[in-house]
Amino acid sequence: MKTWLLSALMTLFAATAFAQGASMPFGSLGAGTAEQVEIAADTLSIDQATQTAVFTGNVVAGMGELKLSADLVEVVYDTEGDTGAVKALKATGNVVFVSGEDSAQADTATYELVAGNVLMEGNVILVQGSNTLSGQRLRIDLNAGTAQMEGRVQTVFQTGGN
Repeated sequence: MKTWLLSALMTLFAATAFAQGASMPFGSLGAGTAEQVEIAADTLSIDQATQTAVFTGNVVAGMGELKLSADLVEVVYDTEGDTGAVKALKATGNVVFVSGEDSAQADTATYELVAGNVLMEGNVILVQGSNTLSGQRLRIDLNAGTAQMEGRVQTVFQTGGN
């Protein structure tokens, strides 16, 4: 009886917390761990005037153990100084972001490489092992290894027993 009551209270607490927003760990790497960004796609368009590169069609970007795939990825370069460093990746369409054993999918994502922040928006689904969360917005801090799901969050989690 005690076990059932404890399970019911935990479920009620979790449901209340997830309805407002949920914080959870995410990924196994910090930002800045990859020294290069490798991208493969069907096509590439470069605009020197705006200093952008747009990859389209089956885009897969790898940064060490971090992987980002999407229909379209725009590379945003740091315009300060002459380094030409990649500042951010903006992904659109069938976006999937993987870090370690965690994966998330969404309609769009912006990955700020130096800051180590990822913002995923629109029909977000986060999978961590056998647990799944969904919402409208997922903010990932790769430096801290944390994530915050927002916007009518729903979850399915395994209790590991009974």
